[in-house]
Amino acid sequence: MNASDRHGTPPRPGTRLFVDAWDPAYGASFEAAGGPAAPSSAQVQADVELPADEWRPLTAPETVAPPDVVLLVDGVRRIDASVWTEEPDGTSFAGLAASYAAGVVRCDLGRGAAELAGAEVERGLFTASPSARDVVAGQIRYAVHRLSGTGEPSKLPAAVQGPLTALEVKVSGAVRDDGDLLVVDGPLRSRRQLPRTIGYIKTQHSQYLEARHTALVTGLRPRERSPVFRLGTAWGGYSWYLRLPGAGRGPWAGIVRVECSADLAEQQAIELADLSLVTLPRFASTAYKDPRAPQNLIPIAGLERRLRARLGDGRLLHRALTLATLS
Repeated sequence: MNASDRHGTPPRPGTRLFVDAWDPAYGASFEAAGGPAAPSSAQVQADVELPADEWRPLTAPETVAPPDVVLLVDGVRRIDASVWTEEPDGTSFAGLAASYAAGVVRCDLGRGAAELAGAEVERGLFTASPSARDVVAGQIRYAVHRLSGTGEPSKLPAAVQGPLTALEVKVSGAVRDDGDLLVVDGPLRSRRQLPRTIGYIKTQHSQYLEARHTALVTGLRPRERSPVFRLGTAWGGYSWYLRLPGAGRGPWAGIVRVECSADLAEQQAIELADLSLVTLPRFASTAYKDPRAPQNLIPIAGLERRLRARLGDGRLLHRALTLATLS
């Protein structure tokens, strides 16, 4: 028996294999369907900060300091029950009852203190049924969110994102101060109008850059970033990659993508990129504390735990919903 038989087929010469540092229960830090070489169909303007053929790793100028206050906002959601309606004409529609919460952590970097600055919980019944009404389950109310179209069951979970985003905007807007930086966990989507705001994307689902620029990204050292580029996706916007400290081995270990509004001037986007580079690494998590380290920022991880606790006991809510629909 040769070595290949004992240990499996060896990689091709020159191929290196890395184990993703994330706990596999959370997926992978890079989730492009075809692997790192899978291209996105989005148009990319690479020469925002540097000419495309002059890209190089960038560090923040020494004159750039993190803001005194950083706000980190996130939301969580949970499906409490799947439901069906029975319409007067005999037809039926699928629906789901969901709980969702949004909160914001205020980090005072001068004092070295972080606190929960605001959090709210809402619940909704999401369905295309024209006759559905709010469901009251004990002291809990699930407000109807009526969807257009036929309301296929597979599309219902995505319908929760709009109200959740609106709730995130509400809670973060109530605590903002002049000069702070708002970090949104995930893409900005409809929050691009918010001032001094960046979107923080910790899981890379798509590969936007051509091979030579991707090689620069995967070669970044901790606390280095790529030049700013512009994405021609449906939402548009400026974007850049940076590598957080404390990452494991592998080309995408510790790499995050950051984005800001397309409404900004190019120089404003570049200034936000430098600001993110001196700010985000301060919050990088460690592997022995978080299975998604270092991308899952420490304040976000704590906020997620607090918000999930505020959603309440899912089993009790499912029972209350069942009883409410039987009455």
